[in-house]
Order: sequence, then structure tokens, then C-alpha cells
Amino acid sequence: MEGQQTRDGTPEGVERPNLRAIAAAFTSLAALAATSLVAGPAVADTSAGPCALPRTSAHHSLGLDSWNGAFPRPERTLDAAMVFLSFPDAAPLATPDELAADHFPATSDFFRRASYGKFTLRAHPLRQWIQMPQASTAYRMKRDWDAGRRAAYLRDAITVADPVVDFSRYDIVYLVADPDAPGVDSDATKVVNFDQPLSADGTDIRRVVTVFERHPPDRNVLAHETGHVFDLPDLYHRPMDGKGDWDTHVGDWDVMGSQFGLAPELFGWHKWKLGWLDERQVRCITGGRADRMITLEALGAEPAPGMSVGTRLAVVRTGENTALAIEARGAAGNDRDTCTEGVLIYRVRNEAESGGGPVEVIDTHPGTEACWDQSVYPPLADAPLTVGEAFTVPGEQVRVEVADRTRTGAWTVKITPVA
Repeated sequence: MEGQQTRDGTPEGVERPNLRAIAAAFTSLAALAATSLVAGPAVADTSAGPCALPRTSAHHSLGLDSWNGAFPRPERTLDAAMVFLSFPDAAPLATPDELAADHFPATSDFFRRASYGKFTLRAHPLRQWIQMPQASTAYRMKRDWDAGRRAAYLRDAITVADPVVDFSRYDIVYLVADPDAPGVDSDATKVVNFDQPLSADGTDIRRVVTVFERHPPDRNVLAHETGHVFDLPDLYHRPMDGKGDWDTHVGDWDVMGSQFGLAPELFGWHKWKLGWLDERQVRCITGGRADRMITLEALGAEPAPGMSVGTRLAVVRTGENTALAIEARGAAGNDRDTCTEGVLIYRVRNEAESGGGPVEVIDTHPGTEACWDQSVYPPLADAPLTVGEAFTVPGEQVRVEVADRTRTGAWTVKITPVA
């Protein structure tokens, strides 16, 4: 829903006697929304080509001809504050250091691998508990949280943290609740965006990550939530009644679909959006009816020292707001636990909202499934094509054939427009 670094500890801000008058900033909380944010300014992306879908007004749009300036782009080192909140109705059973270790360095390592070393997420845990003014049960935390109670929680959290945290020093704020307090619900973990930024320490706070995870937490949960901080959408399907399967859109194939996935590497399209793939690594298939032979490097494989980086993503533009993406997935990097390898095909829609199916993995083996005892959605666990297989994408007039696999583990793929 809407994460090596240093734990040099100590409060990140020097305690100050004058609490800033932040209460006025919380008047905007009446308009607070967990899944809506006023669009920021567009920042041009010169690497975008004819296959780059335009960014739309959809929340977390997967258009990537420009960047939404309301979100930090993870192309540099970003610093994250971790604030640990206790409650008067419970004595914490875990220490802040133990809870920080639940998420770091694992979350930083996830993004280091996913970005091929281009991005560093540096966590700064506050090594003390800060007590909230109300009992944990008073906030009535849950997944679909009442906006007023959520606003009260955030107001109280920023107020009690403000004397010891200098928010101007951080790009990301994680508010970590005592997981053993009786009113804490792990299902309430999410990113909260503000219609109007809050102001503290002379800086705008546009969003916070509210963490209510158990100890130990769900695997990769903070990587998922941090993805929202970078303008990535939820890729799961949420059933209207809350029952049924949530993973029918992408299965195991991206952490924004499920933090439990066997192959949680971010899709190549996401990496393109975030600036981790450049024009040399993205092949745009345009014009003509000729076959296109492409060698695709496994998306999760880190480049060998001194070796040039090959193509990671092939894209076929299928409409004004749609595209097909083709990438190779193998047992490397964040995908090291995948149960199948091969060439994955998926649709991208730039007008689909977060949680509304902006990505749909194409099941090239619709009659079978795999890894039924481990996969979050076995029907898509064997979605990739392997050597010698071909598949024509229904409705798209595109045929994809895997011709070979090289000695280095790359996949030779033939992409053919068909009448």
C-alpha cells in the first residue's frame, strides 16, 4: 500500500526548547488522502523516446515522458528518518535498534541491486522511543483508516517527534509504531500523501510512511512502501469485497504487486521511469513488419566490472496510452529466488490508477501453473517464455519468440509484428 547504511544512531536533531508551531500546518489534514496528491511540476526526461508513454493525471501514472516533481527521484543518495513511537498503554517489547534491523540494511540492499548501484537509501534510526499522547487503541488503526483518526495520529506523531528530529535533513520519513501495542494493526502500514505539504523545520513534508509491521515484519514490505515514495503504483488487484485473489495482475513479478513475491525485482518499465535504465538499455520497436532480433540481459543481473551494459527492456508501442514491455527474468539479484526463468511480457497502461491495473503480466502458459506451494499466484508463476517457445499476444498483433540463451545467460528474442 499507499526501503546500508548508517545507524550512527543518536537523535538526528539536537533537542530544541522551542517547539515549532506546526499545529497550523495540520489544517490541511482535513483534506488528507492516502491515495491522492496534487500533481507536481513536470520535469523533462530527455531519455524518453517514441515508446515512452506520456504521464497522465492518474495517481502514480506509469507514463514516463516527464517526472512528477512532487516526488523525490531516486538517482542520488536519499536520507530517511526512522522515528519510533510508543504509547502510554503498552511497554515496548522490542528496541528501536531491533526494529530498525527488521528493515535495514535489507531495504537499502534491495534498491542498490535494483538500481545497479545508481541509488543509495540511507536510513537514520532515532535510537529512542518517543511516546504518543494517546493510547494506541484510541487511534483505531486499520487498513481503511478513518481519515480523522489518521490525521490525529499524524498530528500527534509529528508534534512529539519535532523537538528531537530535524526534518529538514531528510528526504523520507518513516513513522514506526510499537508493533506490540494493543491497538496497532499491521495491515494499516501505508504511505500517506498530503494534498498540501506540512511544514516543519523550514521544510515541506509531502508524505510519510506509517509503519505498523509486526516484529519480524513481512518480507520486502518497506521496499514496497518506499516504492510509493518514488511515484510507483500498487500493482495488485484488490477485490471489491476484500475476498479472493489479490495477485491476478502481476503475480510474483514485482514488489509493487506483492512483497512476498518470489521474483520481486522492479519491472524494467519501473526502472526506466526511475532513471535506472537509459536509452542504451531500452530498445523501442517501431515501424515496419520485419523481425527484430534482440539480446536481453536478465533484469536482475548486475553488470560485470568493465563490461558494457546490454539491452534490458524491449518496448512495443501499441496505442496512445498503452505499450507492451518485454524483458528477461533470471535467478539473479532481487530475483534470486525465482522458480522460473525466461522472457516476460506485460502490458502497460498510463491512464490506470494505482491499484487499477497499470501493469498486466501476459500468461504465455495459460493452461498451467508453477510453484503452487510458494508462489503468491501460481497461474502466473510460469508466465515467461523459455528457449524454443513463441507466443502471439492476443489483441496486440505482436509475436515473441525465444530463440536462444547465450553463454552469459542473456536471452536472444525475436519480436515480430503480425498482420
